[in-house]
Amino acid sequence: MNNTVELLGWYGSDEVIACSAWTSTSRELTDDKKSRIPSLIDMLWSNGHETPFEKATVHFLVNCDIASHIHLLKHRMASINAESARYKELKEDKYFIPEDWDRQAIYWSDKLDLFTQESNKLYHQCLEELTPILGRKRAKESARFFKTYNSQIQADVMFNIRSFANFLKLRNSEHAQVEIREIAQEMLSLVQNIEGNPFEQTIKSITKNGKSS
Repeated sequence: MNNTVELLGWYGSDEVIACSAWTSTSRELTDDKKSRIPSLIDMLWSNGHETPFEKATVHFLVNCDIASHIHLLKHRMASINAESARYKELKEDKYFIPEDWDRQAIYWSDKLDLFTQESNKLYHQCLEELTPILGRKRAKESARFFKTYNSQIQADVMFNIRSFANFLKLRNSEHAQVEIREIAQEMLSLVQNIEGNPFEQTIKSITKNGKSS
């Protein structure tokens, strides 16, 4: 099945980020200050004043292959909880086959499909037969070694906007692996299409300058 991304929620806006920056002087929002929010946000991000961007968050539910999940885990300040084969048996046997293989290398697509199905069978068989020997907990820990990198798990992922910018810089890039790049692109699209576009100027700034510490 395809990897999927769902936007669960968000907190903040361009205004919240601007007010955080203005705390050092005055948070009072006059009409004049509201009109200056776009230029303020662009100035903050362009000059590396990034702490105010930590005051806003975006929250996703991701179903993805384990290889992509590892890419998600490599980002600082991302808050991630994920489905765990250590705590439960993965009964659905979800897995991912790269779409470009179907078009250009169908032989290997079929091979990976069969290999994954066999690995899933061995996972369940191993779990069943090791349980009376090692106990259920250790059996689950051991059996998951049969799960392949293309096995899919569900992850609850939250970024503050500063961390989200870092993620986009590294993963929404031509140098990133195709699968994680597609996840990053879908996350960005979901945020850009939030009703009312609360992060309009922030997204423009972080994608234009591509800077994150």
